[in-house]
Formats: sequence, structure tokens, C-alpha cells
Amino acid sequence: MELISMIGLAFVLDLLIGDPYSWPHPVKIMGRAIAAYVKKFDRTTRSPRQLFWSGVGLWLLIVGGTAVIGGAIMGLTQHWFWLHYALGVYLCYTTLSVKGLAHEGRKIQQSLQKQQLKQARQQVGMIVGRDTQQLSAEGVCKATIETIAENTSDGVIAPLFYLFIGGPVLGLIYKAVNTLDSMVGYRNQKYRDIGRISAQLDDVFNWLPARLTWLFLLAASWLLRLNVRGAWQIGRRDRLQHLSPNSALSESVVAGALDLRLGGPHDYFGERVDKPFIGRVDARAAVAADIGTTNQLLYVSAILGLLIFAGCRWLIF
Repeated sequence: MELISMIGLAFVLDLLIGDPYSWPHPVKIMGRAIAAYVKKFDRTTRSPRQLFWSGVGLWLLIVGGTAVIGGAIMGLTQHWFWLHYALGVYLCYTTLSVKGLAHEGRKIQQSLQKQQLKQARQQVGMIVGRDTQQLSAEGVCKATIETIAENTSDGVIAPLFYLFIGGPVLGLIYKAVNTLDSMVGYRNQKYRDIGRISAQLDDVFNWLPARLTWLFLLAASWLLRLNVRGAWQIGRRDRLQHLSPNSALSESVVAGALDLRLGGPHDYFGERVDKPFIGRVDARAAVAADIGTTNQLLYVSAILGLLIFAGCRWLIF
């Protein structure tokens, strides 16, 4: 029950305060360490094989270091209950991003509703890893919806899944894996070799959580009285229509529930990457209000995930 209450309180904290930019955060430390490593070892004079093994070293350093530090914090404080509990709650809280993700989406929605397309492009550029300066208003909407849908798994359901299995330490390990993928796991010339292992292992860690997210989003579509039939049909048909084996699972359900066409070619760091389309060919155009509906799917799926994982933990342990 201690772990369940710890995660539950962390979830409530995330809903209440989100992720204040000025607060210390493990992911910020991970990000700085990853950037420093890549700057030092990602040289044009290195062969693809050397870059690959540099990437393996990066993964072991970040994930292993996170495990050691997280384990030490929880292990060394286990004899002081309230300190141990408070630190556990805080570390669990740092792995979740429900309110932060919804907040970023809401800001973009408001900018689009005020006809501030340039500002909306800049805002969406802060949460996606692609070029956004040439996006239309619909393109900004779709990029935001895709990011919220994908991060419903990466930023909410997957962390909850690992937190309930292994507590704050395993939750932090997952966060390290996901941060590595988000920073170097791109299939372009710059990161193709050094980030390959990070991208592959992120796919492994997210395989089961992504499929659970598919179910939670489908249930959320029904609870919110959206197009659950479309969510089911498009979710089944297009769930693997992505270069990643996991990303299209959540995007396909959202595309079907909202009757949108997501995916397609994107520009990453000046390189065109062809991605499959997700959704009906004759689907309607995305509008700013769809971002708000996607946020609703995010919140309902998050609550479902928390309740179901907590129930499973209570029954098993």
C-alpha cells in the first residue's frame, strides 16, 4: 500500500502543479549529460561503427547512472520513513507529465484561436522534434495532437506502468531510456549511428505500455462519447502505420476518435522523413478545438491507467 499511496500522491501533485520550469528535475540533469556526451563523442571523423559503440556507452552511462543514483537515494533513506516516503513521492512525480503536456497543448490551442500562427509554430516547436516554421494552422494542430497522443503513452501510461512494477527507481530508469530516445533517437544523418541503440531499446521498453495505452484511449473515447467505432476501426487498421513499432498505437485511436488524418511526411533537422498516414483519406481538417479534445483523452486515459495499475498492484501484492 505504501507504493500505491506514493504513486497516487505523485499523480495528484502532477495534476495540481505540473512541471514548473524553475524546479530541479532529473530529466534536466539527464538532458545536460546526454548533450555533453554527444558533443564530446559525436565526431564526423568517427566511423559508423565507432559512433554506434559510442551510443552504447551513452546508453549505459545514462541509464546505469540513473539506476545507481536513484537506488542510492531510496536505499540510504529507507530507515527514515518520512524522508524516504517524501523523496519517493517527489521522484515518482518527476516521471509523470500529465498537466505539463496538457498545458503545452492548451497554449498552442489558445494561440491558434487568437490567429497567432507564428507564436503557435514556435510553441509547437518546443514539444516536437521536427521543423515547424513552415507549418500551416492545420499542420500545427496535427503536430500538437500527434505529440499529445504519443506522449499519453511515453509521458503518462509507461511511467505509471514501471512505477507500479518497480517504484521510483524503475520509473526513473524508464525516464532515462525515453529521454535518450527523444534526444538522439532520430533516423537522420546526425543521430542515425550514435542514437540507434537508444531508439531500439526505447521501442522495447514501450512495447507493452503502448498497447495498454491503445486500450485506455479506446475506453476514454467511449467514456467521452467520441467516435468510438472510428477509434476501434482506425485503431486496429493503422496501429502499426509508423516507423516506430509503438507510436501509431495511440495516434491511430485518437485519429479515429476525432475523425482526423494524422502522420505523413515530416521535416527533421532539414531532412525529409516519409511516414505513413494514419486515419481516413477523406477525414476532416484538424482545428484548434481538437487539441482540447485530445487533452480530455489524455486526462481520462491517465486516470484509467492509475486506477487499473493500482488495482493490479493491490491484488498481486
